[in-house]
Amino acid sequence: MFTNKELKRLIVPLIIEQILAVTVGMADVIMVSRVGEAAVSGVSLVDMINVLIINIFAALATGGAVITAQFIGKQKRELACRSVNQLFFSTAVISMTVMAVVLLFRHGLLRLFFGSIDDDVMGNALVYLVLSACSYPFLAVYNSGAAVFRSMGNSKVPMLISLMMNIVNIGGNAVFIFGFRMGVAGAATASLISRMMAAAVVFILLRQQKHEVHLARGISEWKPDFYLIKKILYIGIPNGLENSFFQLGRVLVVSIISCFGTVQIAANAVANNIDSLGVLPGQAISYAMITVVGQCVGAGDFKQAREYGKKLLGITYAVTFGLGAVVLTALPWILKIYNLSPETLKLATVLIFIHNGCAMLMWPASFVLPNALRAANDVNYTMGVSIFSMLVFRILFSYIIGLKMGYGAVGVWIAMIMDWIFRMTMFLIRFSGNKWQTHRI
Repeated sequence: MFTNKELKRLIVPLIIEQILAVTVGMADVIMVSRVGEAAVSGVSLVDMINVLIINIFAALATGGAVITAQFIGKQKRELACRSVNQLFFSTAVISMTVMAVVLLFRHGLLRLFFGSIDDDVMGNALVYLVLSACSYPFLAVYNSGAAVFRSMGNSKVPMLISLMMNIVNIGGNAVFIFGFRMGVAGAATASLISRMMAAAVVFILLRQQKHEVHLARGISEWKPDFYLIKKILYIGIPNGLENSFFQLGRVLVVSIISCFGTVQIAANAVANNIDSLGVLPGQAISYAMITVVGQCVGAGDFKQAREYGKKLLGITYAVTFGLGAVVLTALPWILKIYNLSPETLKLATVLIFIHNGCAMLMWPASFVLPNALRAANDVNYTMGVSIFSMLVFRILFSYIIGLKMGYGAVGVWIAMIMDWIFRMTMFLIRFSGNKWQTHRI
């Protein structure tokens, strides 16, 4: 169904888009680091909550992408278009509700997760959270639109929109942080503006009827269609619960790290920032996995679905290994970008070596392969494995090794590797069997 040329045309823009997406996060951290470590810590803590919430929207987008890709594979274009309208409707309602809840209970949320942090870190975190929450609906709309384009095999459009977001965000950072000296508020304002623009562009583009799948123009098409919403939520809810538990676990783990002081919080933030570079290809190919395997499943060709799953996983391993090696080699020069104290710099280096060294062997099977299962509607299995692994390995063993045994952030990251080992084992076993092929749209 997909030639090597078509796969390349799908994957390369996805990788570029992921690089651009990470650039936004790195730009915020690097530029905010000039304000001080309290600002960096505040931003990093809020980003943990942001990722938890944003992954709910990403889960809905994934649900919509899977359904759309399968309808395309079944040659049911009208249903594919109607599913896009219902995806946007669901995303808008849920994201605005979440935004309102976060704004109303912002103090309680931060105290709940990070109650023991310093006052200056808390002050920065509050400012960043309020402005971030205002951007949730716009980011949710963009994520949904980008997922729809990818389900069509068109990853170039999301890449170009991401490029625009980066330019606006980095330019806004320069103006608001350094020009108006707004600190973390400047970084959050720049992100808000860039997400508003991205949402507007993707909405306008999907209104164009020339696309294989597009938004219907009639007002009646925006009425809730619970038949399609149910299908989207069948994928989206388990995926959302899985992602939410995963990110909630990360937040709880960071709350453990926050007990060790600002140095370990900052080192963890910088390490997470840089480590994201090493797994960029995997994140990109995981989106391609949804499109390719989803269309194969929609066409009823599970043999092709398995073969493409193996092929994309192999590509991920090759590229992840190469990029991980480059990051580790260039690490001394990369870390010079950040304005860190010697103690923070030393700890960040250790954490990055733990992550990237193990990611070369485990990360693709742990986090890319599950998308092949999700594309085949096997979402309950991936949810069960992920939630169990998060609760037992990431949270429980982080508490034991990091806090009780006194290994600090290093102990937390060792627990993370234990989580990877379990995930990798369970997903490889599942994909090698046939049970994942028994779920239909």
